[in-house]
Amino acid sequence: MAADTAADGSAADTTVDGSATEAVEAVFRIESARIIAGVTRIVRDVGIAEELAQDALVAALERWPREGVPDNPGAWLTATAKHRAIDLVRRREVYARKLAEVGRSLEDVPPPVPPEPDDIDDDLLRLIFTACHPVLSAEARIALTLRLLGGLTTPEIARAFLVPEPTVAQRIVRAKRALAGAAVPFEVPYGEDRAQRLSSVLEVIYLIFNEGYSATAGDDLLRPRLCEDALRLARVLAALMPAEPEAHGLAALLEFQASRTAARTGPDGRPVLLADQNRARWDGLLIRRGFDALQRAGTGPYSVQAAIAACHAKARRYPDTDWATIAALYERLLVLSPSPVVALNRAVAVSMAQGPAAALELVDALTAEPALRGYHLLPSVRGDLLARLGRTEEARAEFERAAELTRNERERELLRERAADLAEGGAEGRAEGGAEG
Repeated sequence: MAADTAADGSAADTTVDGSATEAVEAVFRIESARIIAGVTRIVRDVGIAEELAQDALVAALERWPREGVPDNPGAWLTATAKHRAIDLVRRREVYARKLAEVGRSLEDVPPPVPPEPDDIDDDLLRLIFTACHPVLSAEARIALTLRLLGGLTTPEIARAFLVPEPTVAQRIVRAKRALAGAAVPFEVPYGEDRAQRLSSVLEVIYLIFNEGYSATAGDDLLRPRLCEDALRLARVLAALMPAEPEAHGLAALLEFQASRTAARTGPDGRPVLLADQNRARWDGLLIRRGFDALQRAGTGPYSVQAAIAACHAKARRYPDTDWATIAALYERLLVLSPSPVVALNRAVAVSMAQGPAAALELVDALTAEPALRGYHLLPSVRGDLLARLGRTEEARAEFERAAELTRNERERELLRERAADLAEGGAEGRAEGGAEG
């Protein structure tokens, strides 16, 4: 869109004051989700709402450098977008019906002032549920969520997931059309529909964070921006739905995981195994936030994962980790959310609580799982267990196979290094769970 180009500075007037332009971009990134949410309530179409929000951005780029940044820039953008939304509604043939839905208060639009906080929150919650509607594919939900709620541009999303820009653009366009075609209501669902939709919302936020925490492919292990966006969304959702335990469970999980980000890579970007991480670099504030959220969590899958992460957060040193409790929690998680990946992580915990021999039996039973056939962490974990059992040559082969399977260059380097160490009779294996790094 033209607004994207202007926001990037490529199409903006060369005389635009740099500080004002930076203010526009910063405010829009922070406020865009709330603006789109408020406008969607008027036009009932997220695609049109986003266009109107972009129009407000262009207006700000034109006016703020001349007139100065307003005292409440977020309210200015919101009011400008809503003005345009109202004008659009009035031009439609169905103006009378739409006006009745929106309310007579829209006939006399007040000057730019901050909307009521509760009203904004209600709209933002509706937008979250709309962007994550199950009518969309998981890929479309992620792209649309990052676009509307994360404030990312199409090129940024494409770079984050290493897919072509046209692919992301098509996903977003098709997602908007699908929502409009299915007449998805702009509302927070209730009852069984709410449970289904909440599950979809939590899943999308979780997947976004995981991609940032351990990138599927590329040259970097981490994509910090994705982690930050997912964590922000989890916090927003938990604040807007204080009575939903799993919303707090997900928030707690992401707080704990994000707390370890700085310690997960070295100065050169190479991965640092959990056992070798400098725990002084773990973020104490995020850990405290994690424990606060965990107190409001429940007994669902995200809450159990948060409890597992809390066990790591409590341990001042790697040897202090309560692996017996972690293994028991994975046992519970396997009942709540059975999957081969959960079973693999449980095996890692068992290896630390009961020894590598007991865990190897569990891992060997997973080698026939079709879902893990191309999963590089299966041979990685198996290689670790074999190394700890002194079966060095078998372990080396497993690490080599894992290196061939991963698409992340940093992980590949680490796995090949571990294989080389074993070939030289060097480092012994050490446990490193698939999701515990």
